[in-house]
Amino acid sequence: MSDARFEEARAALALRAQDAQDLQVLSSLLQDAVFPITEMTWQKRRRRFAILLNRFRWEDRSAAEAAGRPYERAQALLVVQDVLELHLPGLVDCDRDTVLSLLALRFEPGPETTGRLELVLAGDATIALDVECIDVALRDVSRPYRAPSGRAPQHPEDE
Repeated sequence: MSDARFEEARAALALRAQDAQDLQVLSSLLQDAVFPITEMTWQKRRRRFAILLNRFRWEDRSAAEAAGRPYERAQALLVVQDVLELHLPGLVDCDRDTVLSLLALRFEPGPETTGRLELVLAGDATIALDVECIDVALRDVSRPYRAPSGRAPQHPEDE
């Protein structure tokens, strides 16, 4: 498989969310990201949760269509800081070969700056993080590559 076109200075994402509005931007960029369950890491002592995932490059979709070139994905690192507790409802019985699909990020505020950050997954599963505050980073860590399916993910509102 060959790499897709890549202008490194313009294409690689490096974003940080520190409030609910920022989180909506990250959520839109992470929709339909996929990752093996083994690529999740929770460092309880450091209060950090991270996932290495393969995200669809939504920000490049229109340009790819206009240029007649393939859609792209990129490996990205999603890191959540100040995690107090991790909950994995619906994922307890998953085996190590399970591949998860991220649909959205949601935040339910708690007292002061605390709250629950939910990573909503396909199949009614959720990764829930009790956090002290919103501190989420998303950074591309690979060059974009051709989306293996050759298609953009479809959703009911797209059809």
